Amino acid sequence: MRPLSLALVLSLVGASLAQELLIRDGHGHGHGHHAQPLLELNETEITLYHDPTPPSYYTIDWDVLDPKRHPGLIITHALLMFFAFFVCLPMGLALRSAKHPLRGVAVGAFYGTFLLACSASSLYRKTTPDMYPHQRHSRHGYLLLFASLALTAIDTFAASVRIFQYVRAGRPYSFRGLWSSAVGREMEDEAANAEYAGLISEEPESMEEAGHEMKRGRTSYDHGTTAQWANHVRHHSTHSDGTLFMPSSPHSEATLHDAHLPFVPRVSLVRRIGRALFAITERLIIVTAFGISLSGIVVYTGGCRQNYINGCLAHLIKGGIFWCYGIASFARYLGWGAGIGWAWNLPPQSGKPTAEFFESAVIFIYGITNVWMERFGAQAGDPFTTKQLQHIGIAIMFWGAGLVGMAVESKVVRRWLAGLAVNSSETVSEPKTYTASFNPFPALVIGVTGSVMAAHFQTYLFQVQIHSLWGNLLLAFAVMRCITYFFVWVSPPKSTLPSRPPTEALASFFLTAGGISFMFSTEELTIAAMRRGRDDIMLFVVAAVAFTCIAFCWTIGVVGFHAWVKQRSKPAVSYRDTA
Repeated sequence: MRPLSLALVLSLVGASLAQELLIRDGHGHGHGHHAQPLLELNETEITLYHDPTPPSYYTIDWDVLDPKRHPGLIITHALLMFFAFFVCLPMGLALRSAKHPLRGVAVGAFYGTFLLACSASSLYRKTTPDMYPHQRHSRHGYLLLFASLALTAIDTFAASVRIFQYVRAGRPYSFRGLWSSAVGREMEDEAANAEYAGLISEEPESMEEAGHEMKRGRTSYDHGTTAQWANHVRHHSTHSDGTLFMPSSPHSEATLHDAHLPFVPRVSLVRRIGRALFAITERLIIVTAFGISLSGIVVYTGGCRQNYINGCLAHLIKGGIFWCYGIASFARYLGWGAGIGWAWNLPPQSGKPTAEFFESAVIFIYGITNVWMERFGAQAGDPFTTKQLQHIGIAIMFWGAGLVGMAVESKVVRRWLAGLAVNSSETVSEPKTYTASFNPFPALVIGVTGSVMAAHFQTYLFQVQIHSLWGNLLLAFAVMRCITYFFVWVSPPKSTLPSRPPTEALASFFLTAGGISFMFSTEELTIAAMRRGRDDIMLFVVAAVAFTCIAFCWTIGVVGFHAWVKQRSKPAVSYRDTA
């Protein structure tokens, strides 16, 4: 562990030295004047650029002792909404993925809790004056409810169609068979294969997966031995079709006749796309609920108004992206995505996009949109400020590196690049490292962003410290991710089970804590902290760590519950010692 600690310390020290040099030389700010960060709050200068802060729901509930106020109602609203979107909804997704008969109970609990939360909010608004005119938090919450209802309606319609087909088939009637048809388990049983109980929430994995495996012929099936499936070592790449330029491989079409697989009807492309979009939309509801939760906090505290809005939105959106990215990385460490090789494991099946491709795509979209957002609030003809050019440069770095990362993960580009080394008539064995993806570009751009933002000029020293905090955390994530790639390069995964590199646990922690620290660094929040005497960097550090640990507990609960449900609905995995 000493080399890991040394690398982390050197990276953090380097970022701190860069910050000191930029501040000393006066090149770290974008205002054109050489100035040291201020230690005391200058209220006169603040009023030159911002209007006085108006009262908010928070101030009238807690700063003014008025018995007519009822803050308990808004607390009840927040707790019930959290229970609905972050407890009941994930449970429903896990139960639906496993086609469990109790998923309807989770859906009912979600809608019931949501309605109770709305009732508490309505009572609070009737007893409290409007402290945030023209807010859109409530409207967005109801739009999210309508989206959930639309998905439930689609799911209910699909269940009705399955029941109708069951009755029309003229089979012997039984309540169990009818219920299995309603939840879709009968279809799954007919196309069941010896799949290890992975941790991925993936609905389109039943009937069409077996058909795809028959077509590709990528692996040998053994319905009797689950252990061979869980620990089967494949000798082909997940990034190219069999051996490079080798028309006949051990897993070619010619071997399919020996597989003795049952006939599985193929599912149309439109239906597969529809199922995938349905599954993605379900999970996006949870991410959207997180964003609406942030807007609720903003409305209650009275933030992001007037001239603060652009900077506030930038910090909340970008910090929220890093926060979700960190939680997803921790879920990958636990085993989420193992069914498609996202859990640092050998993919049980090929043809799926890698996690690195998805990361590069998100980074590309993040950068290409931010290039045009940095001028929000500027008037036509205004010159570009140094700060705007800095942020535009970071955005270009993001979309450029994201584009390179997607190209590196492309199977077509890999085949082209392989053509530089061999002739098309040669039979070449792929190296062991082809079983995993090594794409440092997502970590590279995040690490560079962290290092430069740790040296970003701010008006007040406390703001400099907060930016240094999350900048160094993002840099630490990049260092840990690169060390993970080094270990995986030395010893590629040989099992479909999650390998759980310890460096990924640290990387996800640094990234999640960096994301919430990013959100903490909004100008309005730092000024409010200085006004109340809370401008203590340790306070913000321990708050970021505490929220990160709570989020990780939630992640373990969600992924663990999903794994438990899936193990209960499928044969248990048997393990063998590969040492």
